[in-house]
Amino acid sequence: MTPLETYTLRHGDDCLVLGQRLCEWAARSPQLEEDVALLNIALDLLGSARSLLSQVGDEDQLAFLRDEPAFTNAQIMELDNGDFGRTMARQLLVSGYQVLLWEALSSSADEGLAGVAGKAVKEAAYHLDHAHSWVVRLGDGTEESHARMQAGLDDVWPYALELFEADDVVTSLVAQGIAADPEVLEPAWRATVEKVLTEATLGVPSSDWRPTGGRHGLHTEPFGYLLAEMQHLQRTHPGASW
Repeated sequence: MTPLETYTLRHGDDCLVLGQRLCEWAARSPQLEEDVALLNIALDLLGSARSLLSQVGDEDQLAFLRDEPAFTNAQIMELDNGDFGRTMARQLLVSGYQVLLWEALSSSADEGLAGVAGKAVKEAAYHLDHAHSWVVRLGDGTEESHARMQAGLDDVWPYALELFEADDVVTSLVAQGIAADPEVLEPAWRATVEKVLTEATLGVPSSDWRPTGGRHGLHTEPFGYLLAEMQHLQRTHPGASW
């Protein structure tokens, strides 16, 4: 697989896995309207996943017939939803990152990436606005909602740092004007996120623990269960069609 294909697959996997995880909120969210909102976000992510995966190979094969070590999504995408506050904390961190990522990739030297990014950046801006409103509402709400929002944020924060790792794949593509530079994205991401957290009266977590490995096929325990559910039909009935 070429560096460009590897990079494209990573971001396709990010969108695919987080989209699948958000679908778990169907009929479980705190409000009927929120069911619709979260599923719309999931559909946006799945649309981006299809566009990216299809640039690498057969999108269905890549989604439904790869084993866990072949997935290259960042670990934050696969974390259990937890309560609604934890989900919104993850969504804030991821959406804040993806807005900046897609903005940068909109001018990528690779036309395929630039095309996907040009559409995805508009969707990610809505995702960020949605997460922003909920994080502030819960963080600056009741004593319980504040505590649960902070706890969820503390749990997912270390995983977000993996989004800004740069290996040889990223470094080589940045030099060619294809990939987004993590060293540029991270400070802008921190400024975006920390502004929301201040508004929400939440503290910025600090942790020396920095999970890693998702980009190279190392995943958390919950990921296996997510894949089993997502891939069940295709693996039970290979090649089935409607």
